[in-house]
Amino acid sequence: MNKLSKALDNFSGLLKLLGAAALTGLMLLTVVDVIGRYFKHPIFGSVELAGFCAVIIVAAALPYTYKLEGHVGVEIMMRMFPKKIQLIMDICTRVLTLVLFVLISWQMVRYAGHMRESGEVSMNLEFPMHIIIYILAAGLFAFCITILETIFNTIKQLRDLNIK
Repeated sequence: MNKLSKALDNFSGLLKLLGAAALTGLMLLTVVDVIGRYFKHPIFGSVELAGFCAVIIVAAALPYTYKLEGHVGVEIMMRMFPKKIQLIMDICTRVLTLVLFVLISWQMVRYAGHMRESGEVSMNLEFPMHIIIYILAAGLFAFCITILETIFNTIKQLRDLNIK
């Protein structure tokens, strides 16, 4: 599991860099587009490019943010329960999250396949939409693997708690 965890950390790090590059590109695109609009020369397709960058940012940030537990969570009631109950509830929540995102990832791959078969492209730039959808599906798949790793780590914590 240690090699898998390191490989996942490395992949998550690469996704984090991709997300940072997309965020930087989005900021530069916005600045250049605003300046261009001031001089009556906006960037053609800037709205589509901004949307593509946003999808890449979200897909790339999910696994890393989840691993760091950087998502918003409600813990007020959970703190009142014993540690064992907290871990069991955590496992249940993570399993439900995993099921949801596996289904979403699977449907995104199916949807991208349909988009590829139909030849769907973006309105202005005529960029193949299925590529962006596959990127999102890959990010969600990495997110699912991260959730699975976290479930195993939580089960290990629960097992260690029972041994003591």
